[in-house]
Amino acid sequence: MRGMPTIGFLGTGLMGAPMARNLLSAGFQVSVWNRTAAKAEALVAYGARADTGVVAAVHDADVVITMLDSGPVVSELVFGRGVAEALGRGATLIDMSSIPPDTAREHARRLAAGGVAHLDAPVSGGTKGAAEGTLAIMVGGDAAVVERMRPVFERLGVATHVGPSGAGQIAKLANQIIVAVTIGAVAEALHLAATAGADAAAVREALMGGFADSRILREHGRRMLQGDYVAGGPIRLQLKDLETAMAAAEDSGLRLPLTEVVTALYGRLADAGDADLDHSALLLLLERDNPR
Repeated sequence: MRGMPTIGFLGTGLMGAPMARNLLSAGFQVSVWNRTAAKAEALVAYGARADTGVVAAVHDADVVITMLDSGPVVSELVFGRGVAEALGRGATLIDMSSIPPDTAREHARRLAAGGVAHLDAPVSGGTKGAAEGTLAIMVGGDAAVVERMRPVFERLGVATHVGPSGAGQIAKLANQIIVAVTIGAVAEALHLAATAGADAAAVREALMGGFADSRILREHGRRMLQGDYVAGGPIRLQLKDLETAMAAAEDSGLRLPLTEVVTALYGRLADAGDADLDHSALLLLLERDNPR
């Protein structure tokens, strides 16, 4: 890749906006598009070009990055609204959304037929990691393309090539299982501490640094103690990924009992109208099930 590629960035919501800002601050020329136009227009002040049409945003782009809600949304945008046709041969589409592995493989196959490279590169690290450029990026696809895209990835976080097309999404499912089950464990532990007579905040402090320590305990444990459930990672997206993980497990002939339980718990929260709260709000369900 000669020089700095031009980038079309599709999806500038909670995660996409800070990611696009990091690319802009690094000197990349970035065109942005979002379904809610105001979210894209907010990036103009940082040097972006905001386009009202998605095709205009990717026209002449060397690299297109998608950061969207789901597989159907990515498919509709790329193949239903002209993005694939607008990309020139030799361009690269990096899908950083969380979608099913089979969908990622199909996207790669269809784009390759038009001479466009594809990487599935979902992320972990939340809005904090997106803002700080410290995301963990799990990349599936051709190794040579991954290396060619290193200058882009380096501005967003740490990219690890985990295998062929679809492997990035498999890694993200593994990530989401660990996150969800650990949130459940932290919620139960802090709820037990609070109801059994200990100072839950002091218990969290005591646990940090021991074998029970984790980023979930530190960051989401703090959220739980403060009752701060403004979404960084909303329940609806956590649930979507867990349901995808369950489907992948079924396809592989596996049963994942812990994942089954936590998926059901998140489903109950979503059904109760809490789908847009942060996924750390799993504690709310314990409090409702165990009124004092």
